[in-house]
Amino acid sequence: MDDTRLYTIGELARRTGLSVKTIRFYSDSGVVPPADRTHSGYRLYEVSAISRLELVRTLRELGAGLDEVRSVLARDTTLPQLAETHLALVEQQMRLLRTRRAVLRAVVKLGRTTEEVRLMHKLAQMSDEERNRLIDEFWDETIAGLNVDAEFIEWMRSAKPNLPDDPSSEQVEAWIELAEMVQDPDFRRTVRALNEQQAALRDKGTPTRMPSPERARQMWEITDAARIAAEAGVSPESEQARELADRIATMTAEDQGRPDTPEHRESLASQYYEQHDERLSRYWELLAAINGWESHPTTAAATQWLATALRASVR
Repeated sequence: MDDTRLYTIGELARRTGLSVKTIRFYSDSGVVPPADRTHSGYRLYEVSAISRLELVRTLRELGAGLDEVRSVLARDTTLPQLAETHLALVEQQMRLLRTRRAVLRAVVKLGRTTEEVRLMHKLAQMSDEERNRLIDEFWDETIAGLNVDAEFIEWMRSAKPNLPDDPSSEQVEAWIELAEMVQDPDFRRTVRALNEQQAALRDKGTPTRMPSPERARQMWEITDAARIAAEAGVSPESEQARELADRIATMTAEDQGRPDTPEHRESLASQYYEQHDERLSRYWELLAAINGWESHPTTAAATQWLATALRASVR
């Protein structure tokens, strides 16, 4: 290509694929000024105008405004600096779009009213501080005035929903569901009732102790094994069931500082059979989804299977 040759606006259009009108606009804007004019007043451009126009087109497609384009071309702003600015804007827009998609998917899935959709969108846009405050308020209400194990409650409260900077739609959906759950008066009453039962035991002098992370993991393993067995149709009176019943009874008796007696197993079976609310399991499933933890779902089928296994183990 001849570096000394001057090109008409029509030739630039053919070489760059831009329209004459667009090139004229950039020329009038001072982004790609002409190098000269013909005797008839037609604009002429140096060969560098071709690469300049291609850069302008790329920057514009990436969302840069004319002032930003001029700044880059004048070298007042470097291309990496401009790219960094626009990358942040694009990522912000992507987060907003993911939030909107999560809300719309939830609307399609759950069928919500106009007011509920507005509240869902507000929940999805909460900051980390606002999300944590919502969880703290939930626990404040469900333990207020009760003689509960402070260490246990603090452990429960410490599990906060921490959405990553770039959350998936599934994580946003999980947060919306969790936020609605902890604001549900019926769910709050359920958790409050469980805390009242623990407080009543402490008032009677019955020892209650927070499970260690390792103990919690072991308990989850047992309930998950029970869920799998229940779904597979394994009898709760089988040898496999007896093994799981022995493990859970031994662990809970040790944690409560009491012997593993038939009475203990019957009490434990009653707790599993009568007190399980799948929303409690769902609470932890949602936290796991939001925070990227391993999930340990506990279902009513699993707890009822364990309850029957515990009762069968003492017959």
